Amino acid sequence: MPAGGDVTGLSYLALGDSYTVGEGVTADGRWTHQLAAVLRGGGIALHDPRTIARTGWTTDELDAAIYAELPPSNYDLVTLLIGVNNQYRGHDVDNYAAEFERLLARAIGFAGGRAERVVVLSIPDWGATRFGAGSGRDLARVSAELDAYNAAGRAACARHGAAFVDITAASRAHGGDESMLAADGLHPGPSMYARWARLALPAARAALKGRA
Repeated sequence: MPAGGDVTGLSYLALGDSYTVGEGVTADGRWTHQLAAVLRGGGIALHDPRTIARTGWTTDELDAAIYAELPPSNYDLVTLLIGVNNQYRGHDVDNYAAEFERLLARAIGFAGGRAERVVVLSIPDWGATRFGAGSGRDLARVSAELDAYNAAGRAACARHGAAFVDITAASRAHGGDESMLAADGLHPGPSMYARWARLALPAARAALKGRA
């Protein structure tokens, strides 16, 4: 799908990891596709996203993939959700913060240099899931580290003028609900992704204001 708003509709680039590619669900169950569908239902002609994401990616791996694909730089909406694998692998929060800020700057570039078209979602807490409960990890430490990562992401968004949407609270409140999980007990199912899409909806509408 060509980037840039035109008579055929508005374009959307989704950047991330397993949470964006929708590990364990069909494409229409992903939060990104559900978000686009809700926006279309509200009269905003937004295409389903071009997705650059893969299960297991860290910030540096996403950055390398972006360099390989070289998407255009005039998307109407860009979303970014990345960092859980940095935390899972034990990467330092300062390293994450620096790499995230570079990715955020690139996301803004893909939105034509307009930070107001970029929506960042916080990292969900995988420790709240069935997988987390059986992982043997110190789940209080997992939560604390993710809070530090998300604080860094929120601060970067504030500096650059991009929207930051908190989905972490929802992941903690409902992560243990089997109806909200994919079969692996770790990744979200369509119902959880629907919650994320609803949380992201106001920011996405604001990003697309005047573009419909």
